[in-house]
Amino acid sequence: MATPRARAAAPRRPDGAGAGADPRPALAPWWAVRLLGETLLRLPDCTPYLGVLRVLAGWIVERARERGVPQDFGPWFWTALALPAEERADLLRRLVVADGTGGDDRFLAAAGEFLVADARTAQPLLCGWFADDRRLPALPAATVATAAQALLYTHREGRADTLVDALVADGHERADELLSTLAEEDPGAVCRGVARWAVDPRPARRVAAVAYGLRAAPYAASEADRELLRVAAATLLSRTADAALHGGALALLVRDPVSRGRYVEQAAARFAAAHDPQLTAAALGVALATHQGPVLDAFRRRLAAPGSQVADVLRVLAEEAAPAVAAPATAFAAELLRARPDTAGHVAAYAERRLARGGADAEVGALVRAAFRTGPPSVRAALAPLVAAPGDAPGAVLRGELLEELLRDETHPDVLEALLVALVVRHDARPGAAPGERDGHAARLRGAVLRVGTVLARAPEGGRRLDRRLAELARTVPGFAAYALAWYDEDPGVWRALVGSGGLRTIEDVAASGARTAPAGTPDAERVPSAWHS
Repeated sequence: MATPRARAAAPRRPDGAGAGADPRPALAPWWAVRLLGETLLRLPDCTPYLGVLRVLAGWIVERARERGVPQDFGPWFWTALALPAEERADLLRRLVVADGTGGDDRFLAAAGEFLVADARTAQPLLCGWFADDRRLPALPAATVATAAQALLYTHREGRADTLVDALVADGHERADELLSTLAEEDPGAVCRGVARWAVDPRPARRVAAVAYGLRAAPYAASEADRELLRVAAATLLSRTADAALHGGALALLVRDPVSRGRYVEQAAARFAAAHDPQLTAAALGVALATHQGPVLDAFRRRLAAPGSQVADVLRVLAEEAAPAVAAPATAFAAELLRARPDTAGHVAAYAERRLARGGADAEVGALVRAAFRTGPPSVRAALAPLVAAPGDAPGAVLRGELLEELLRDETHPDVLEALLVALVVRHDARPGAAPGERDGHAARLRGAVLRVGTVLARAPEGGRRLDRRLAELARTVPGFAAYALAWYDEDPGVWRALVGSGGLRTIEDVAASGARTAPAGTPDAERVPSAWHS
């Protein structure tokens, strides 16, 4: 019979299962898991042990990276605990990053079930996940925050009204993103929310009513939704305490054909009087087709002051598709150009957009011809890119006629230089064109550059300016150096009068290297006219 000392000295198997092995070390983790898990599951209230649960959740996340989620503490365990909804949502948020590390159960699915079971309670709690940008291993492109957005969006059926209220109460930028999506894809829910928020005693809710009403309005297809927006806007407009929101309310009322006639004069007067970020030129411009007079008069009064929204107003006028608006709109642009030559770049952009839409050649032609005849050099230089477009641009016939007229009469070096730059920039090397097409464009470009350069070279200091510009264009416009060098080699006698030795040397260097570098100290606005940028 072995003595106690002999038993103690007996060797053990590595797994502890041999004769005389002490089973306690192997059983310790098993007992710990069951003791903790079963004890917590039997408690009528686990709130006093939240600290333990948070530590356990952190241990599971760390362990899951290498060994997966232990089955004893899978999603089923956390949904079975007696916890308030707020604490359950927080623990699931901590645990969703363990998804995708092993096992079929998903904590994110458990969060979805929680949301479906009690949306009114769970929606605000899931909004609380929006600040959590931890990545989800199961969805590498997603974070905890974007997963919460997806859950709320996916499970909104029948719960959209409580969802929009939860989102607007949360105020996080991700809540705003989801509300914007709902305004487009589920406008009825947002319109109903706007109606509630417009009569809410909390000022922040009334601000939200205007903001999201404007977002939902373009997608409100049913008469019921539009009526909700009309009533909400009229309610806000009637409150003197909400004067800061009146611009947005008027924008909603003018957008709707039913209420437009009653409110367009008030909206026009407000637009003309002061800058209101909610009552924009586009918001008022929706009434152009039906109330042209008040809208154009409001635009005219607003643009009388320097620094006003010239680009916005002219963009609205250029995009208006109604044929009856085209002529008055272009007359408006011409009137503006005469009164404020500093708007020439914006007017040129307006004319470009009009030609791109088609059907406005006569009106645009009259505007440009008048500017070329009577406008100062700054105006003519700003409009020059309009006539320098390639032969396949919209309104090509009109552009060609205007180019001929400009070249026939123009002698100012600023205008000619602007025209030269625009010709080269807009007749780029066209890498996508077929070889024959590129050759045709190159031939037209050669003729235009030669004509403009010849006239510019005759002006005071014109030769120096021409040489400098050609060198800069060789450095900045892909393919132009090769074209220019080929032209020079074909007829050096003609081009020698236009290109000096310095310019020729730059063109040769760039053509030889195939390089394209920006000339030092030459701002973009100088290389390409401002009207072309517009």
